[in-house]
Amino acid sequence: MIPPSPTEELLVEQDGNVLTITFNRPDRLNAISGPMLGALSSTLQAANVDRDVRAIIITGAGRGFCSGLDLKAQGGDKSDGSIQLGGGGYQMFDLHNSPPIVINRMDKPIVCALNGAAAGYGMDLALGCDIRIASENAKMGAVFAKRGIVPESGGCWYLPRLLGWAKAAEVAFLGEVLDAQRSLELGLVNKVVPHDDLMTEAKSWAHKIANNAPLAVQATKRMMRLGQDETFEAAVDHILLQLLPLARTEDFRESLSAFAERREPVFKGR
Repeated sequence: MIPPSPTEELLVEQDGNVLTITFNRPDRLNAISGPMLGALSSTLQAANVDRDVRAIIITGAGRGFCSGLDLKAQGGDKSDGSIQLGGGGYQMFDLHNSPPIVINRMDKPIVCALNGAAAGYGMDLALGCDIRIASENAKMGAVFAKRGIVPESGGCWYLPRLLGWAKAAEVAFLGEVLDAQRSLELGLVNKVVPHDDLMTEAKSWAHKIANNAPLAVQATKRMMRLGQDETFEAAVDHILLQLLPLARTEDFRESLSAFAERREPVFKGR
């Protein structure tokens, strides 16, 4: 059972085997506050080990997906939960448990429902998801170069892998805001849908994933992730090590029975 979110700025809802996480600061275009960072990481970590969660949707409330980290100058008022960077002091940051690292380690598939603008940290979080469904109103704010910073939360790693070097350089170096159609052309999103259909479409994809054999889906994601940084021969060896245990699962036997009986399989994740 996924515990309730410790903050109203992050909403958590479960529908069957699909967990939906919603950034809920619409008045700030869902800029990520300090409490949201911890709540997002802990919710994702809980979902990754919960057998009842097979797919996750991340989206935003209101007209923005996520406008980035909520930053304020050192010494400012912290009462709103904003994150303090820079200034005269050095503050320890738990990078190991930060949302971008947690998302990258996740075995459970994540569908990003891009309801509006994703900028800075928000864009990097979206890139870390496995699938991105975009509203026609969505935008990718790849404006790091215009702000004098780098894509610090995964963008430099994801962009070349998603787009290839030349297109990644185009996106990163020009620093432009990309609308939904341009994001689709580049391959940053999987599909663009009318705004009012976004959550219906994202939930449809998530439930289709959740209806498949969860252990196989998670093992496939692990192998795809590892395969980005290893040789083909090493990848084949690792895949074989995953395949043998899967062939002994109840889900594998169910798939064979369902095929023979010409019915849809009912997987239990064991």
